[in-house]
Amino acid sequence: MNIKLLNKSSNFNILLAGILGLFIGVGVARFAYTSLLPSMLEGKALSLTFSGVLASANYAGYLSGAIFAIFIKGINNKIRYFRIGLLLCIVTTLVLGITTNETLWLLSRFVAGFGAAMSLVVGAAIVMVKLDYKDKTKAMGINFSGIAVALALSDVIARYTLSMYSWQMSWVVLSISAVIVVFYPWYILSPEPKSEQNNNISSFDKNIFSGFVVILILAYFTAGVGMVVQGTFLPTILKSIPGLEGISGSTWLIVGLVGIPSSIIWMRMAHKYGSVNIIIIALIIQIVGILIPTFTSNVYLNLISGILYGGTFVGLVALFMHLGGRIAGDNPVILMGSLTTAYGIGQVSAPLYTVALTDWSGNYNYALYATAAILCLGVIILIASKTFNIEHKAN
Repeated sequence: MNIKLLNKSSNFNILLAGILGLFIGVGVARFAYTSLLPSMLEGKALSLTFSGVLASANYAGYLSGAIFAIFIKGINNKIRYFRIGLLLCIVTTLVLGITTNETLWLLSRFVAGFGAAMSLVVGAAIVMVKLDYKDKTKAMGINFSGIAVALALSDVIARYTLSMYSWQMSWVVLSISAVIVVFYPWYILSPEPKSEQNNNISSFDKNIFSGFVVILILAYFTAGVGMVVQGTFLPTILKSIPGLEGISGSTWLIVGLVGIPSSIIWMRMAHKYGSVNIIIIALIIQIVGILIPTFTSNVYLNLISGILYGGTFVGLVALFMHLGGRIAGDNPVILMGSLTTAYGIGQVSAPLYTVALTDWSGNYNYALYATAAILCLGVIILIASKTFNIEHKAN
């Protein structure tokens, strides 16, 4: 069995390496922050306002890394930056556990975001190249499910450590866990000695930016907003509601568990019913989940809120990126970069207005209303694209 797990050509091993890379880059360096934020706020380690600034810094780093990734040419260069990203994620996670200097935290969150982009964006590109399948769509759905695996696994490690020690020790243990597993993706996703470097720069084709593509980019911006607010503050939101303090942590774990099969399920539905139709349905479901904490403190309904979020946020990434890739055809760089940028802008801006509205109102309701309204705009413009027949034929 050990020999098989070290086979660099095995599709299973390649996907496993990609998922472990996501655990380090997305789980440890990103979503663990959501798990530990309530304890950090409770311990006065940071203010609510600064927590939003840190979240935005992390997404700004991710945005810069995702854009940078577009211009990395050649599989071996991609692997080099993928490895650098993993190391950055480990070091910046450790910083949160060994210091309370706000400047270092801000810098570490930005750098962690850049590393996460290397793990997710560049890592996915490496996995896609190395997989030996004629149709890699389903396999990449499994790879993207690693985002939810990373969320759940990092949450279990963080909260288990927190139950015995402090939030500082949780960050230290998370970084140690990343060190333990980093060797596998490092080995399996290794450079190809005779690989041909692709140094061709894709030409800019303005015809790609049809009316529908502009709508798709704007809708993906709204999805970025919807992803971040609950993705950063869901446990903190639930902990602020009387009677729900006890389920805040378990709800976040449920988010991860539900998210694991979601991208595969949504992709299959899109193949059968059309990508735009399924994206609209997923956005509406996410809106319902976002609004639930604003009108009820019922335990079961708020657990459903987490389930609806977990069941949509990974799936929406897969749906948008897959549709964008189909539209772009042989020239994906500019379009995929535009989608990533729009999503990233949504991610950076959402934590800032969330903490501003929460400080102003004393609760998270107005921030959730604003987020739901922005997602509604995404739904409206996608429905308009169908109503006025400006959908792309790739749908």
